[in-house]
Amino acid sequence: MQYEYRTSGTCSSIIWFEIEDNKVKNVKYNGGCNGNLKGIGSLVEGMEVEEVIKRLSGIKCGFKGTSCPDQLARALSQVTK
Repeated sequence: MQYEYRTSGTCSSIIWFEIEDNKVKNVKYNGGCNGNLKGIGSLVEGMEVEEVIKRLSGIKCGFKGTSCPDQLARALSQVTK
C-alpha cells in the first residue's frame, strides 16, 4: 500500500512510501535536497519499519526541531500505530 505524508518544518513537503511485509519500499520526497533524499530512500529500502524509525527519529536539520529523515520516521510511526 502506498502512503502520502505531509511534512512539517522541513524543506520537503510530502513523502510517499510503501510498506510491504513490514518493510519500507519506494520512498520519494517532494522538495528538499534531492540527492540527500534519494540517498535516504535508497538506504532504507527493504529495512524493517521499526529499524527505520529507530535510526531516523530525532534527527534535526540545523536549528529546526526536525528533519526530512525525522519526518519519515514520524510518518512510519503514524501509519503503523
